[in-house]
This record gives sequence, structure tokens and C-alpha cells, in this order.
Amino acid sequence: MDELVDILDNEGEFTGKTALKSEAHKNGWFHPTVHIWAYTKNGRILIQKRGADKETHPLLWDVSVAGHVGAGEKIMGAAIREVQEEIGLAITENDLEKIGVFKSIHNQGKELTDREFNHTYITELKIPLEKLQKQESEVEALALIPLFQFAEETWGMANSIKYVPHGMEYYKSVIKKIKEKL
Repeated sequence: MDELVDILDNEGEFTGKTALKSEAHKNGWFHPTVHIWAYTKNGRILIQKRGADKETHPLLWDVSVAGHVGAGEKIMGAAIREVQEEIGLAITENDLEKIGVFKSIHNQGKELTDREFNHTYITELKIPLEKLQKQESEVEALALIPLFQFAEETWGMANSIKYVPHGMEYYKSVIKKIKEKL
């Protein structure tokens, strides 16, 4: 879905300009997104397989929930909205803990350069996987895997090609923060 997004500068500051998401991707303009990683107290992490029709990284495993922040939308509001839309889970601000903001550049060819500032959070998943309701247009599958397996496959590089390439430091930050909660 094409939506209006705020345009950011190279440091992640708002420029006061907005554009359609497709235009931001075509021109390689930075824009804000949210990433929410869900984990369970028994040391599992929720991952989603991106939909087959996704413009970027179709059918790769990725963050539990991710999405664009609409123009003028508050970051935290976007995080809460995206969790509800993508996995059918109602959460509040108190359920989210911010890890940080990560600059991300993915060149997908001449027509698409995705430049984002990913506002990244963790949240505890307190319901069983089968109770989640995936957004069919966005999410191919959901899985709960052991955190140690996720670590091996992402920054241990045992099977990194099945994941969206967010970079080792990004994945290390997520894993470290979740380990602190267990």
C-alpha cells in the first residue's frame, strides 16, 4: 500500500517534507519505520516470513513486525498500529521497550533504494503463536524459534541468507537486549 511518509535527512532528522512511500523508495529518500521484536520468557523469538508480493525481500524471514511510519504519525503510535495490523495483537506503549534507531540502506535495483531509520523495540509475547492473526497481504508465515538458533543464523552467519540483511550489529543489539530480559 502506498502511503504518505515523512522525509528525513541523512542524520534521521525531519526535513518538513513528505512524499508517497513509492516516491521515497524510487528517489532513495530516508524515512522512518518501526521494528518490533517479540520474544517469549522461555527464550524464543517471533520471526515473520515476508509476503511473496512484498517489494523488498519477499519470502525472507524478518523482524516480528515492521512497517512505515505515516506522515505526521508518532513513532510509538505506528509501532502499536503495526503490531495490531500484522499479527492481530493489541499492545500499549508500556509493552514496548526501545532498543534504538538504526540507519538502514537497501539497494534493490535502479527503481528502488530503501533508506530508512528503523525505530526498534522489543516486547514480550504473552500469548501462544496460534492465537496470532497474521495479515495475509503482508505476512507469509510466523514462527517462534529459540533465541540461540536465531543468533547462530543471523550474526553467527550459519544460515543468514534466509533473513533480511539488516547487518550483524543490528541483530546483535536485538539479541543482547532480549537476553537481558530472560
